[in-house]
Amino acid sequence: MPVRISSTKHAARARGDHDGNSLRKAFYEIRELIVHGRLSPGSWIVEADLARHLSMSRTPVRSALHWLQREGYVIEHKNARKSRMIVAPLTKEDAGELYSIIGHVEGLAGRRTAALPKARRVELAGRLKTFNNQLREILTAKDSRAAGIFDLDRNFHRTIIESGAGPRLLALHKSIEPQAERYWRLYASSIINDLHLSVAEHDEIIAAIVAGDAERVERGLQANWENGCNRLAHVIDIFGERGSW
Repeated sequence: MPVRISSTKHAARARGDHDGNSLRKAFYEIRELIVHGRLSPGSWIVEADLARHLSMSRTPVRSALHWLQREGYVIEHKNARKSRMIVAPLTKEDAGELYSIIGHVEGLAGRRTAALPKARRVELAGRLKTFNNQLREILTAKDSRAAGIFDLDRNFHRTIIESGAGPRLLALHKSIEPQAERYWRLYASSIINDLHLSVAEHDEIIAAIVAGDAERVERGLQANWENGCNRLAHVIDIFGERGSW
């Protein structure tokens, strides 16, 4: 005999699905505003303004902000009278933690990539060389294509992750990558003078993948992120930590 569900239960389930979709939509759209700098580091978050911008009620926006707080995109600022949410500042300490985490995650994926059959490794290396050669062309030309540095670098790293990471490692990478992206997008134009260093590090990673040397791939990926963090720290020393004043 079929089980009948009351219209009240149907309505409650529908509301739950709708609320869950609204929360996810609010989370990803607010995160996108933060990552791309449209909500700048250190700025006050006005819940009502965000709700109007996203064309949704304040309830999913409020829940999304708490979710973003757990993931480190926003922080609570308290004073004697009240507390407010602000966009998390960009600091050397935070960058150091993020870059270390993502370097280790990519290093683990790199080890798995090095274990792929040789034909797949060679094919992968060809794709990675294409991205790296485009970075090298930008470095040589120093033209308006400099705006594309971020996307090329991200595609280089994502190609390795997607070729070697299992579902759990991939999910972890997807959760942490946008936080590191905040730094890359804001400071990338100031790091172009050091681009040749990153290109050389990429060359080493590619060679290690072709050789199938897991230790060397892992070491190369971690070094690329560690060195990138050091280069970023130098820029932050010059321009200051955004949003922490």
